[in-house]
Amino acid sequence: MIRLSLIFLSYFAGAATLVADEPFALERCELVPLPKNQVSFQIKGVEKTRWHFADDYPRPFFYPFNGPSGVSLTRMGHPGAPDHDHHRSIWIAHSSVNGQDFWADGTGSRVRQRMWYVYRDGNDETIMASLCGWFDRSEKLIMEQDLVAALIPLADGEHALEIQITMRPPGKAKTVELGKSNFGILAVRVAKTLSVHFGEGMMTNSEGQKGEANVFGKRARWMDYSGPVAVGRGADRKAIVEGITYFDHPENPRYPTHWHVREDGWMGASFCMHAGFTVTSNQPLTLRYLLHAHSGHYDDAKAKVLHKVFSDRGGFDVSLADEPHSQFKVERATNASD
Repeated sequence: MIRLSLIFLSYFAGAATLVADEPFALERCELVPLPKNQVSFQIKGVEKTRWHFADDYPRPFFYPFNGPSGVSLTRMGHPGAPDHDHHRSIWIAHSSVNGQDFWADGTGSRVRQRMWYVYRDGNDETIMASLCGWFDRSEKLIMEQDLVAALIPLADGEHALEIQITMRPPGKAKTVELGKSNFGILAVRVAKTLSVHFGEGMMTNSEGQKGEANVFGKRARWMDYSGPVAVGRGADRKAIVEGITYFDHPENPRYPTHWHVREDGWMGASFCMHAGFTVTSNQPLTLRYLLHAHSGHYDDAKAKVLHKVFSDRGGFDVSLADEPHSQFKVERATNASD
């Protein structure tokens, strides 16, 4: 019995040595599905943003969207207007889809995630792909939307959230009409202190124009909103500067986009600001955007580099998987022209 026990101890000691010699290779970026229909996007175990798709709200959204300091650069709702509670951090919506309002709350129209396709971890990025349905107030499905969101680590503790939105008519429907409107499709409500009116923020576009009067309704390749955020607690609490640069992709229709940007703290690429758009079953609408969470004030040189990288990077394709234990896969095209 003593000799047998020694054999077992020797075996397990050897196994422990093997594990120690060859540690499991952890991936830098990962998605963590959570209860209550939430998905945490993490880099090295630190959450950068979270996807919320429960039925509690009329449409899904990302919150928080943390800066390099770990403080959210976005907020839930307007700081001074309770009738703007539909401004939920980062969200996808439009005020006229087949004549139905999917922007405001209380209209009866709802966007629902119907299923997730892929949760993919990796060292260079982590990618979520999902299918959403746009239901009118009679609960009729009037549009389908594929969403692909990738969290990408960058230098100096910064990161970016790349978002690809593909809209198409459902089933046998031939078309979906996106009406002319300032409101839609990807919107960002920044943190209170980041705004111009409620804090000490600044809006700057790719053309070097600053302030609401100079950037609202103008075409630009990107828009930046930067300002102070509070970090630390108690006696260590202080203000530092961080921001979000929001990039339009050159392959998007109507590039460079018109921008709906306000001093009270929100910005959106206004795809239908001057004209509606017909989405057909033969030609779905795909829009790609990038949100860069950065330290310090707006840096034009850095923005130009990131825009070039984003422009040259291929988009996402979701398809049936050909490997065990996976139903779908998501892959990038080699470059944006593929």
